Amino acid sequence: MNQTNQINSPLSVVVTGASTGIGAACALDFVGRGMTVFAGVRNPVAGEALAAKGGPSLIPITLDVTDELSIGRSVEAVRSVVGERGLGGLVNNAGIVIGSPLEVLPLIQLRKQLEVNVIGQIAVTQAFLPLLRRARGRIVNMGSIAGRGTIPLLGPYSASKYALEALTDALRMELRPWGIHVSIIEPGAIATPIWEKSTKEAESLEASVSAEAKVLYGEAVIRIREAIAQAAHRAIPPDAVVRAVHHALTASSPRTRYLVGADAKLRAWMVKWLPDRVQDRLLGWALKYPR
Repeated sequence: MNQTNQINSPLSVVVTGASTGIGAACALDFVGRGMTVFAGVRNPVAGEALAAKGGPSLIPITLDVTDELSIGRSVEAVRSVVGERGLGGLVNNAGIVIGSPLEVLPLIQLRKQLEVNVIGQIAVTQAFLPLLRRARGRIVNMGSIAGRGTIPLLGPYSASKYALEALTDALRMELRPWGIHVSIIEPGAIATPIWEKSTKEAESLEASVSAEAKVLYGEAVIRIREAIAQAAHRAIPPDAVVRAVHHALTASSPRTRYLVGADAKLRAWMVKWLPDRVQDRLLGWALKYPR
């Protein structure tokens, strides 16, 4: 199948992490554009609710990116529908946010962050690549501006997104012989339930740390929580991210990276042009971080 035919014919796309937020917005938008969307959800009830909004072209698949059996069953479910046509696109959107001072971060939490946001993305990509290769499909990874520059207490999350940047670059070059484009989306603050989920995760983690850790990092935690709350208030709707993902899936010459949001573009500029020490001082001042 040549690239022109793929773009002009209806695409079949897998979107992971489609229960809420950016994933759900992508799934519903793409169905509205005539695509067949396989919406990866961990909770079948969420899948049913999404299908009720999206209609028959939105097909929920129960998919946990950390579970090999779940991934395997999802591939079979997609193959049974697309057959020899293959898969037009894979949007690796599933992800979580874990934040903590690295000194007191339980290693099991760091492993969880990397397992979902890094290992899980590659596991899903490996599993769907045979179907993607048949259709010369595309891969779109959901990164973050945190994959270019981090702030205090978001080291675990940023590390996972930095890793995804490198893996995207490697995949883009490795899959070029088969005409498979690979792009990464780098949003800033987007209005999705991930803010609420990350706050609950942080509260649970904070309750488990020692009294000494709370003394050492208590003020820092307060400052970063305030900064996150302010970012959530400024967050833009998911629409801009959806448009970027759609462009990456359908444009004749997709970009390798898509910066989304004014805050993402500002942070990218800082990383590119300002020395590390200058960035540290600016961020410390903006965050009112303890000195």
